[in-house]
Amino acid sequence: MNSKRKFAAAAIGAAIAPFLVAIPTSTASAHGYIDTPASRQAQCARGTVSCGQIKWEPQSVEGPKGLTSCSGGNSRFSDLDDDSKGWQATKVGNSVNFHWTLTAPHATTTWEYFIGGNRVAVFDDGGKRPPNSLSHNVNLGGVSGKQKLLAVWNIADTGNAFYACVDLDVS
Repeated sequence: MNSKRKFAAAAIGAAIAPFLVAIPTSTASAHGYIDTPASRQAQCARGTVSCGQIKWEPQSVEGPKGLTSCSGGNSRFSDLDDDSKGWQATKVGNSVNFHWTLTAPHATTTWEYFIGGNRVAVFDDGGKRPPNSLSHNVNLGGVSGKQKLLAVWNIADTGNAFYACVDLDVS
């Protein structure tokens, strides 16, 4: 290949490279987390607890549907699964308003809330796209004391969900 052809090939490659970054992947284009009461990833983002990579992307705890881990099975965010990290539990009553911040709303099947493996609430969105922020009022079902709540945002058109754990002190 002569030098003119090499230069032309390099110029073409440089010209199309920025567009390759925009190629979609198989993961959902949605991201979100519970900011109030502060989820574990919100506590990481605020610097309340020292947590590694999740500090920079609290909205990215995505994994296959059906998991029960705070990290969504993502090893980069395994700090979220460590119950001994000193998470601050928010004092609440038996009915709690969970506020989600969504950075890229995506069609949703359901929002589920679990305590101790028991589902305490489900909200069915029937495939609709939610707004950029929303709240669910959840009755915790009579539990008391320190509790870890797992919230799951199930995406409609992928096999993935978003996960958030919230530490609560229920009185």
